[in-house]
Amino acid sequence: MTIGVIISTYNNPKWLEKTLWGYCYQQRKADEIIVADDGSKDETRLLIASFADRLPLQHVWHEDKGFRKTTILNKALVKATADYLIFTDQDCVPRPDFIATHEQMARQGYLLSGGYYKLSMPVSELICEDDIRSGRAFQRQWLFSNGQPHNWKSTKLIQKRWFSQLMNTITPTRASWNGMNSSGWRKDLLAVNGFDERMQYGGEDRELGERLMNMGIRARQIRYSAIVLHLDHNRPYVNEEAWKLNNRIRKETREQHRIMTPCGLSKEG
Repeated sequence: MTIGVIISTYNNPKWLEKTLWGYCYQQRKADEIIVADDGSKDETRLLIASFADRLPLQHVWHEDKGFRKTTILNKALVKATADYLIFTDQDCVPRPDFIATHEQMARQGYLLSGGYYKLSMPVSELICEDDIRSGRAFQRQWLFSNGQPHNWKSTKLIQKRWFSQLMNTITPTRASWNGMNSSGWRKDLLAVNGFDERMQYGGEDRELGERLMNMGIRARQIRYSAIVLHLDHNRPYVNEEAWKLNNRIRKETREQHRIMTPCGLSKEG
């Protein structure tokens, strides 16, 4: 099967560059990478162009009219041609086995819910291309020695297959579609009409997963197997009204067992 990666971004070329470095050093290369750009300035466009000879990149952009991540993701979804799609964000640096793990664990009738390990701001700033190329950026001791606070969540970085499989099984966190690290079949994403474009920040990714599950797709937990490093950042786009609207839409999706959103790739009326 062919595999595509869709990366959402908005005006953070510094973090996006680190993420793109991660895709340069994958064990299993992506067949296509689409950067879904929610209205960034020219610096992002120039950065993406600088990777043209290293990655199979496409840049999908629309004008900045506020937080419209779901809309640009739908535009990227329409542009995609790969059989299987991994969705992630500009601030998520993939471990070298990231794409290979999604490929190995993909099954018809399933979506995959991957994991992340959140870095402090100083460590996020510190990581360079050679740290990513060598793989040391994904090693616990290297991170701790460079100031990353110790916590139990660092166990996600332990690269032992038996341990990852055990933790995937016993973790109390339910598998869900999360925007920083999830994957599924393009045909399934099209069948539910993509993302709901009414939704801004706050559960907009999970609502897509809920409709996939209403359609009969099962969610598989791989949060200890497929890992990204989450670079630190602020969230100025968070607002209470968006949360209220998103929660109402998600409630309707659950109660009505909704499969297709009326405000997705195609619009009702």
